[in-house]
Amino acid sequence: MEFLNGFEHASIEKAVKILKDGDVVAFPTETVYGLGADALNSYAVAKIFEIKKRPKFDPLIVHIGDREWISAIADYVPPEAKKLIDKFWPGPLTLILKKKDAIPGIVTAGLPTVAIRMPSHPVALNLIRSFGNPIAAPSANPFGYISPTNAQHVAKMLGDDVSLILDGGSSNYGIESTIVSFNEDKIYLHRHGAISYEELSATAGPVNEKEKNSSCEAPGELPYHYAPTKPLKIIHTIDEIDDARSSFLAFKKPLKTPISKYIKVLSNSGGMREAAANFFSYLIELDQDDVNIIYAENIPETGLGKAMMERLKKASKKYMHITH
Repeated sequence: MEFLNGFEHASIEKAVKILKDGDVVAFPTETVYGLGADALNSYAVAKIFEIKKRPKFDPLIVHIGDREWISAIADYVPPEAKKLIDKFWPGPLTLILKKKDAIPGIVTAGLPTVAIRMPSHPVALNLIRSFGNPIAAPSANPFGYISPTNAQHVAKMLGDDVSLILDGGSSNYGIESTIVSFNEDKIYLHRHGAISYEELSATAGPVNEKEKNSSCEAPGELPYHYAPTKPLKIIHTIDEIDDARSSFLAFKKPLKTPISKYIKVLSNSGGMREAAANFFSYLIELDQDDVNIIYAENIPETGLGKAMMERLKKASKKYMHITH
């Protein structure tokens, strides 16, 4: 495994060569770090699934380097999607659109649609544009685990399974992209993320929550994503903490000190943007070998709070059989 400064031209050149050889590269985006391969090369994309141990019925996001690239991989862009593109691209918003044949079925889990986004991180954009093809990239972590927000997280999680990590510093948002789809002039929200429900609605009109069903139409829709290795329980007050061998993820600075062994405060002031930026990084730090459980304070479900709570709820479901 090799770390390279993603802001240097020579690093990008080396990463491009690896991608052209049909291999994978870990790289930064403004949301989380991604594990990328040539989106048009089925064999290269298969390596992503092997490294992550990701089920092949879970589709990937295709990252593009320019808005014009969308016409090569999507059949049609609805007017509502164009409004969102104009407002949020490049940025942390993923659109699900009807795909063209150029995108292999392994990328979309056999679905007729493809998830597309244009990242805003300068290293990601430079890499994609220098490569010249779309890059398929889920988060650079083992399937189902907490998403990495810096290069060190990737190295710890994937080790020598990935030969090159482009280091672009810590992710600005620290939480994945928002995912939406379109049907009959309506917008459907599949995953809460760095662009809030309120921001989407203000830009393109009413947004409908996608009904949960057995099918997986977008990344992150499976029930047990984003989980630490330790059990996680959502609490409303620190009085609910009854295990000293625990970690505690506080939304804002608690009024009294909890009994937990490790404590992280997402934002002293309760600011959503700061909390989201720290969210995954702090969860990784709290997932310690010498604790029995992670307690997470309930976060108000407004703005980015919805995205964080969506992930906490999924993480807690994995261990619902554990009682404390």
